[in-house]
Amino acid sequence: MNCVRTFQRVCLGLLVLGQLGCAEVQVWERGNLAKPHMSFDPDPLESTFMQHVYDSKTASSGGYGIGGGGCGCN
Repeated sequence: MNCVRTFQRVCLGLLVLGQLGCAEVQVWERGNLAKPHMSFDPDPLESTFMQHVYDSKTASSGGYGIGGGGCGCN
């Protein structure tokens, strides 16, 4: 019985802490968050190219929708 109450209190505490991390973004702030340099991947084409180069150099294939060998030709 005591373990159940402790578990409930821990869950409630984590829920409260999780709610403290939430922030409401105001309308006038959304424009700043939509800028390209605020994204996780500002240039998806360059990231795809660099991933292809990495895969070619390490002689790996698959996992990203592209198959190939270490020579760099598909």
